[in-house]
Amino acid sequence: MNPAYKDHELKVQPTALLPSLPPSTMNDKLVFLGLLYFIQGIPYGLQSSLLPVYLRGAGHSLTRISLTKVLYFPWVLKVLWAPLVDRTGTKRCWLVATVAGLALTCLASATVAPESQYAAVAGSLLAMNVLASVQDIAVDGAAVRLLRGQGELGLGNTAQVVGYKAGSVFAGGGLLAVIDVAGWGWMFTLLACVYGGVALFVWGAPVLDGELGRAQGETRRGSRDAVRPWRVWRKLMDVPGTPWTMLYVLTYKLGEQGAITMFPLFLLDHHMTARELGMWNGVVAMAFSICGSSAGGFLLSRYSIGLLMRRVFVIRTISMVFQCSLLTVLEPSPLMKGMSVLSLSVQHFIAGLITTLTFTAMMNCTQRAEESIQATHYSFLATLEVLGKLSFSALAGGMVDTVGFPIAFLLFLFLTSSSALHVWRATETGALKEQLKEQPQ
Repeated sequence: MNPAYKDHELKVQPTALLPSLPPSTMNDKLVFLGLLYFIQGIPYGLQSSLLPVYLRGAGHSLTRISLTKVLYFPWVLKVLWAPLVDRTGTKRCWLVATVAGLALTCLASATVAPESQYAAVAGSLLAMNVLASVQDIAVDGAAVRLLRGQGELGLGNTAQVVGYKAGSVFAGGGLLAVIDVAGWGWMFTLLACVYGGVALFVWGAPVLDGELGRAQGETRRGSRDAVRPWRVWRKLMDVPGTPWTMLYVLTYKLGEQGAITMFPLFLLDHHMTARELGMWNGVVAMAFSICGSSAGGFLLSRYSIGLLMRRVFVIRTISMVFQCSLLTVLEPSPLMKGMSVLSLSVQHFIAGLITTLTFTAMMNCTQRAEESIQATHYSFLATLEVLGKLSFSALAGGMVDTVGFPIAFLLFLFLTSSSALHVWRATETGALKEQLKEQPQ
């Protein structure tokens, strides 16, 4: 699952094509998947919520803090090594290796002094992102094989979303609230123990017993396809709605991502302590994000996606106007703190809702591709979605350092408004309307 929030649908294959796996209860599958998605959310929570606040408190500039977003880049590149994970070895081996690697990385991170060893912190984050991105490929592959039928798929997606975001809350909120007491070293030692325990659990997990490797013939066919990538690229671009969807997923979160990254740091500078911010931005805001993601699925069962996207994008623009107005208040007060918490909560609720709508639109587009390239098509769109968010997040801190919070947030508001206009036009007369008109009502 990527760090831009794990709200996408797991794809299920016809049962007849699935490798034979031993029977296991649904509870076993949910515990297995939920635990793996939980630990997969920890690196995202560390890097998106805990480390910006901790490094800012240690005296690092906003530019340096924002540049850590570049370390998410392995998630953009994972499409390059996904065939290797999918076609060699077993999912158990890949999962045990990556989770054990995360445990060792955390042990190494425990010996680092973040106040003075910025390069070592960056190296640890890069290693965690590489390992977590490989784990993502393996656990999604295991989920596709374990979940049979629509009922199990729905429950599996619940474990996916809740587990990943719970891991992010644990790392970005819970650990931030106690890091001043426990310290950097003990925090990463605790994470190493968590990862080590999960590695042992996966090694003995009965749900993966009897897992079969890929046949050699399939591997050879995959190799022949790999040497003709231009044919795959041409097929991808010929899928109706793909050019518009590519532009959309690259740009739909630009303004929102800048605000979500920078507004908590504005509050840290003027209105909140690190512990308060860990609670409100790391725990409460993530809870609202989970509620927004869940609400997206409920609303999609009642209303058309075009209608929802138009209205939700307008509401997001209005909420951004409200947040921009809060930047004019620099004196701390209970009222300002309350308004800031309200803004954070609404912002994360809408962000979760829009993420669900976006991945649904991506799936609608992918369903129009040939079956032989659907997985590649969806992975391509998901990679662009991550690239769009990370590229702007890496620049947001430098922008604030250069022009200040008010001017930077006016740019965020302009980007958010432009995205709303882009969606409105597409759902009225453009590519999105054509893409959705054949979907079942």
